[in-house]
Amino acid sequence: MFVATLTAQALAAPFVVFPKAGRLVSPDGRFVVHDADREAAAADFVGTFHSLWLTEVATGRSRKLCDYLGVAAVAWSDNDFLVITQYVGKKSSRALVLSVLDEKESVMIDSSALVSLVPGDLRAALLGNDHVFIEASRLAEETFHFQVWGYGMRDPKGFRWKCQYGLREGNVACVATSKPAPRH
Repeated sequence: MFVATLTAQALAAPFVVFPKAGRLVSPDGRFVVHDADREAAAADFVGTFHSLWLTEVATGRSRKLCDYLGVAAVAWSDNDFLVITQYVGKKSSRALVLSVLDEKESVMIDSSALVSLVPGDLRAALLGNDHVFIEASRLAEETFHFQVWGYGMRDPKGFRWKCQYGLREGNVACVATSKPAPRH
């Protein structure tokens, strides 16, 4: 559960794409997000190929934020929060809000988590399609904005929603949009 109080509207800065970006400095310069390749022999498959790390510039202290396959889109939302879309394969992605000050104040929304949060009439799209992408948009006050889109057996032409997650309450509201889902 997310319990931090955000007092000012905090919009995400432009997203950068890792691993290409290499690093992303916080607006106040206190922290740096950087990419690291997996640490294993080339012949060993460890399930991930890249990791995002957060380093506090003044102390040099680092902590791993997450692992990802392919690419991760990352943006700062004020100086203390990151919003991330983590592509976990060719058929899915998940969205994260990470607090740089308190690991416990972080949220991850993937299709499995979303199934239990959305009303029953929306669950079928998540369960009946094999391509489901959840992409972070921004963090505004205590509301995490993200998009959900996908396609598959149930929705061959695709579906697309704009969603909000109330960080304090832990509830989701999604609205279908008329724009069709993009195809990968």
